Formats: sequence, C-alpha cells, structure tokens
Amino acid sequence: MRLAVGQMEPLINDIQKNLLKVKSILKRADENQVDVLVLPELCNSGYVFDSLEEAKTTAEEIPTGSFSRELRSWSKANKLVVAGICEQTRHGLFNSAVAFANGNHITTYRKIHLFLNEKDWFQPGNEEPPVVDFEGTRFGVMICFDWIFPEMARILMLKGAQVILHPANLVLPYCQDAMRIRSIENSVFTATANRIGTERGVAFSGSSQITNTTGKRLTTLPTNEEGLALADIDPHEADDKMITKRNHLVKDRRPDLYGLLTKSD
Repeated sequence: MRLAVGQMEPLINDIQKNLLKVKSILKRADENQVDVLVLPELCNSGYVFDSLEEAKTTAEEIPTGSFSRELRSWSKANKLVVAGICEQTRHGLFNSAVAFANGNHITTYRKIHLFLNEKDWFQPGNEEPPVVDFEGTRFGVMICFDWIFPEMARILMLKGAQVILHPANLVLPYCQDAMRIRSIENSVFTATANRIGTERGVAFSGSSQITNTTGKRLTTLPTNEEGLALADIDPHEADDKMITKRNHLVKDRRPDLYGLLTKSD
C-alpha cells in the first residue's frame, strides 16, 4: 500500500488559493499512484484567526463544501484521503478531519483536544477518535495536538488501527519526535501531514513524516517546502504486538491498575 503525506502552506482567508494548493497535491498523488493520502489540519482555512467571524467565513459544511467535493472526487479511484477542515455546523465550528474513500464520506472526526486559541473558535469534539476500514487495512484518525495525549493513539490501537493518520499544524518543537514514540508504544504506522509557513506571527514546523511500527521515519519533508512524501508499507506488520518472545503489547497490559487514567481531575 502506498501511503503519502501532503505538506502545504494554507493561506488565511483565501479559500480559492487553498483549494488550488490541495488540487496540486491531489494531482501529484495521482501521478505517484498513492493509495492513501493525508493532508494538513485546517487546510481549507488557515489557522490563526482574528475572530470567530473570520473563522466562519472560511468554514464549510461536510460533505457538501468545495473542499469536501474535491476530496470525495479524488477518492473515487479506489483511494482514501483524510484532510483537516474548518467545519461549519448548526452547533458551531469544529476543527475536523474528514475521510473519503471510494467516492464516499466515511467519517468526520472532530478534534477533542483544542490547542491554545483554538478554544476561542471551535467547539471540542466529544466522540472517540474513529477507526475506518479501507482495502483490508484499519486506519485511525487524530488531529494535531491529540499527539500529546498518549491515550489517543492507544485507544486507536486498541480499536484495531494499524495506521494512524494525523493531519496537523504543528508548532511545538518536539511533536514529530513524539509521533515516533506513539508508533513504538503501539506498534503502529503513523502519517503526520503538517503545514509550513508563518501566519500572523505563528511559525509552523513542516517536517511531515511517515513512521513505521518501530518509530523509524520512512520518509520526511523539509521544514519549509510544500510537497508530497510517500512510503510503501505493509500495514499488517502492525498486527505483530510481540515486544519480546514473552511480552505482548496488549496482553501484558494491566488495565485493572490504570484506573487513575480515566479520572478527569
């Protein structure tokens, strides 16, 4: 299976240019025979909003908005795409990741863990991150700052995810390294699609990457260039949860002793 991450610089308040950038990545993905593609967080809208009203002007409904239609169309050729969308709903705005496969809207995940000023624009999601089936592989979805909560990757693995797809707008300097750890501690592949550029004083780190089940970076992009990076993977490598010949990643867990993890205070 050919897995790819697309890296771009979304422009605040410029839906049309952002759509052109996405179309360019989709075209390159086609040229490189990509099966599964991940695009950055909020790739339709940009990130650093001045106000809630500004955020609303760039939001779209899923799956009927212009970006959704483009992604759905691309997926018709037996492909899966996951992309970050500023989503408009009757309940307000959400920082969402939409998944399309084979021309169908598969799921929308609404970001649970909002970072910094995102709390001024978005409602937090209130549902577990999803796992979707595509071509015999199970893909989990999380968004950006979810990376700092190891419970997110762990619940995806326990739900059967072999690959975690991770749209992102990363700014902290150690996020990409943390995703290598998420791969190791869950024996899963991860694909982090990050953005680049500086927007209203906020600098984004690029370095989109794909990691294997032992945390090795299979491919990575520069910190400051738009582009596409891909890797051919065997997702079923993630089915092997043996750490040593006597230690199993799941069976050796002791959830009866982890009760504190489920307490909110």
